[in-house]
Amino acid sequence: MKADSSRYERQIILPEIGEEGQKRLAKSRVLIVGVGGLGSPLALYLAGAGVGMIGLIDDDVVSVSNLQRQVLYDEGQVGKPKALCAQQRLRALNSEITVLAYNERLDETNAMRLISEYDIVVDGTDNFETRLLISDVCQELNKPYVYAAIGGLEGQVAVLCKGSATYRTLFPELPSPSDTQTGKEVVGVTPAVVGSVAASQVLQLICDYGEPLIDRLWSIDLRTLQCFTIDI
Repeated sequence: MKADSSRYERQIILPEIGEEGQKRLAKSRVLIVGVGGLGSPLALYLAGAGVGMIGLIDDDVVSVSNLQRQVLYDEGQVGKPKALCAQQRLRALNSEITVLAYNERLDETNAMRLISEYDIVVDGTDNFETRLLISDVCQELNKPYVYAAIGGLEGQVAVLCKGSATYRTLFPELPSPSDTQTGKEVVGVTPAVVGSVAASQVLQLICDYGEPLIDRLWSIDLRTLQCFTIDI
């Protein structure tokens, strides 16, 4: 991939990215854990931006109920593995990048091996146990972890790095089983907004511009469009 490709010219002219930033993007490796509501905009925008290698981990299949918010997929893919369908979509969007699909769940048997192959890990999951695992492994391997979560019309994003706050800092105790059954309600635009902010954090980390949300938690309420950021 040439950094001066017309594909990327609209972002190359930004001083925050430029030729050097585009080269960094081309050399970067980003792992997305979960390609559902959050993972869909994450994957699409990172692929469009020219991230050189994108890994997609998900063991689920596409269902009709996903289509309201998971814009990577269409009706013809119902019943098919999400990771493979997402891989096909991203390859169609950008043939200049490498897209790897892992049709499996991230767990203690594969987390160290998979995460070690990437520079940044991004959260597209919807369960606390997986987030704790990602955070713990990223801390051990010194990998930045871009955390994102949604519920209803609200969402939040944070960047957790080695030596900074961890997911355990945010949630010292796991929620009870009854609590994990809530939060399934969501409007499709919520993951679109929050996933895009998470993708922006990845670009900032790679291209080294602005002030990434390291040790800070950003939240938004789409009912009022109020946003706030707190130190972790």
